[in-house]
Amino acid sequence: MISKQTKLGLSISTFAGVAFACLSLLGSAAHGGPAEAASGAARLYPGIAPDQIEKLSSSDRIRTVTAQRGSMTAIWEALEEGEKVECLDCIASVEPLMYDADPRTREIAAWWLRRRIFGVFGPGEVYEQTVQKLSSDPNPRVRAFAAEALGEFLLAPGVDAVALAIEKDTDPTVRAAAAGALGRLNDDGRGALTKALGDADARVKLSALGAATRVNAFSDAASVARLLGDGDVKVRRRAAEVLGALGAKDSGTGLQALAKGDPDANVRNAACHALGVLRDASARAVLEDIARTDADQLVRDQAAIALRRL
Repeated sequence: MISKQTKLGLSISTFAGVAFACLSLLGSAAHGGPAEAASGAARLYPGIAPDQIEKLSSSDRIRTVTAQRGSMTAIWEALEEGEKVECLDCIASVEPLMYDADPRTREIAAWWLRRRIFGVFGPGEVYEQTVQKLSSDPNPRVRAFAAEALGEFLLAPGVDAVALAIEKDTDPTVRAAAAGALGRLNDDGRGALTKALGDADARVKLSALGAATRVNAFSDAASVARLLGDGDVKVRRRAAEVLGALGAKDSGTGLQALAKGDPDANVRNAACHALGVLRDASARAVLEDIARTDADQLVRDQAAIALRRL
């Protein structure tokens, strides 16, 4: 008779053998070429269609595609399918992609790098280099892309770096990128987002308005409401949309004036929509008048919809 201890030993040995076989097949899929990967996957998952099996990038594939600056689609696939592939040698070819002309390539590069266990976050490595580029690189394009990357890394040290850029950088493109990064980081940068809302450049204000809807702790609706009178039509429209998204009920008077009197139909439309979202009963008379008399059919329709929400 076989003892319980012997049975346990045999079970462990059997499990270890199966696990080793699975790891071997996965290893061949991750590190071999496409033919080896397909063959290994077929053996490991018999009867399952190849397009239903998760693909894994090899280190060689990541290095080749990123070093050669392949198409955005090829780079995206290689990095997404290599999310869990630890490849120290790949970092040097992926890092420059954070400064690529294509924003989608920049995004996936930072996304892949932030998932590394080694080689990115140590002293003098990629993350620290990115912070330094934001603060001191002479090229504003590089500084702007560095700010974007810090947002994608989702780490707290990036908050102070982009907040300082909003306050100190002389280039509005960089300040706009830094404001957008605060939205990605879900942090107002201890008032830096409010400062960006008051920036002289419309691009910075628009980026800050977008970030305001993404930062959970943001509550400075008054700074957003001031932009209802901005000279830029896009800023006025976005400010109206953001006030609705923030549930800023105190902004009803400004939104009513915008809905009634702004020369741009898209701005009036956005203001009517915000009044409906806020369910501002005091706006009923204004909305009824707009629904009857506005020169633009879409604005009249939006006012009628808003009235139903009051």
